[in-house]
Amino acid sequence: MTSGGMSIQVMLIVLLAAFLHASWNAVVKSSRDKFLDIVLVTGGSGLLSAVVLPFLPLPAPASWPYAAASVAVHVGYFALVAAAYRAGDMSFAYPVMRGTAPLLVTIASGPLLGEYLGPGAWGGVLLICAGVLGMTLARSQGPAGASGNATMLALANAAVIACYTFVDGMGVRLSGHAVAYTMWVFLITALPLTAWAMLRRRTDLVAHCRSRWHFGAIGGACTLGAYVLALWAMTQAPVALVAALRETSILFATALSAVVLKERFGWTRHAAAAAVVAGAVVLKLS
Repeated sequence: MTSGGMSIQVMLIVLLAAFLHASWNAVVKSSRDKFLDIVLVTGGSGLLSAVVLPFLPLPAPASWPYAAASVAVHVGYFALVAAAYRAGDMSFAYPVMRGTAPLLVTIASGPLLGEYLGPGAWGGVLLICAGVLGMTLARSQGPAGASGNATMLALANAAVIACYTFVDGMGVRLSGHAVAYTMWVFLITALPLTAWAMLRRRTDLVAHCRSRWHFGAIGGACTLGAYVLALWAMTQAPVALVAALRETSILFATALSAVVLKERFGWTRHAAAAAVVAGAVVLKLS
């Protein structure tokens, strides 16, 4: 499979997935209790999946080991998202954790999946990653030391994102049904997170549900929709290309953090965002 295997339709679907992904992250960042909002978002996506799954076929048996591995990785991913947003701004942590992952995916996609990209596609991926590294030059507007902590957590999560990208990129292709595979992953992922919150913070969780249940529903729909679309795209185009283009969510996240969350940042982050846009254009033109 080569870098030319992405149609304009698939590209637009990946961009929609990117917008949905940035939206649910903005929901979590807007909360005073990031972890409980993660529980609401994952619970919302789990409930939506439970409603739809009876009408869908079961994924092929060969994909279930991948789904099980994905659940384990996603639990760690959601926990790290909450931790990163406690440590720093969304406009800082999101680009670092989302944009570093495509480089890891691209490096490993050849030996693991047999998907070798051409020079043009590599140029696009590297531009996106350069934009992300530019984000690290901009200081967080949070308390002293927050930038360092946020960077470490975001980089750790980038590795986690690369892991579930590979796991699900392979699993969804074996499943025979991208939507059913994704919904089973989200349904099962919601169970341990919700159980932990119920055991350790039942009172807080009940109060949080009462005040922010609607954000949980919106965030759950966005995260589920984003990943369904992204995994479907991975059945139509090289995983590395989808993973890289999906990180244009950084642009949406930057806009949401400025307009909705009122975060302030200077020209460095704007220039880095422009590099991400340029990388997405090169990916398509290649």
